[in-house]
Amino acid sequence: MDFKARLSQRIGMDDINEILRLTHDSDSRKQELYDLVIGDDEAIGYHAAWIFTHFSSQDNEWLYTKQDQLIDNVLACKHGGKRRVMLNLLYRQPFPNPPRVDFLDFCLERMMSGEELPGVKSLCMKIAYELCRPIPELKQELKTMLAMMEGDLVPSIRAVRRNILNAMHKEKSLQKY
Repeated sequence: MDFKARLSQRIGMDDINEILRLTHDSDSRKQELYDLVIGDDEAIGYHAAWIFTHFSSQDNEWLYTKQDQLIDNVLACKHGGKRRVMLNLLYRQPFPNPPRVDFLDFCLERMMSGEELPGVKSLCMKIAYELCRPIPELKQELKTMLAMMEGDLVPSIRAVRRNILNAMHKEKSLQKY
């Protein structure tokens, strides 16, 4: 199957399932699909990244070694949908401690942006929380930024914000014991 030709048009679940079957036991086919994610064609890259979101947890581990390259691509991505899907892929991965500062800055900036898509803002908030968790000073900075977000928020952003603040409160309560 020519992935590029298939992904240059609208895809459905049948297409996704067929590509998942073809890539499941083949690292070379995964690499072929991944090369489309990071390639120059944003629409094809978006479709390829969308397929990776359907990977099993086991198949998703193949992407762990690509984390820095995915982050580099997210930082430069102009396509909002592709950016959201790549952030989704990154959210499913373990993050290094200490975090990449440029990626943390990106997430903090985008979660506060009034022009960013709600899906990107939500994922940036979740990723920022995961990146800040091991470092108390960063966690406090994130909490301050979340407090500044009060106001006219869409329901999805308000829910993510509330969930993160609740998780921070629970962590703080558990530390007292």
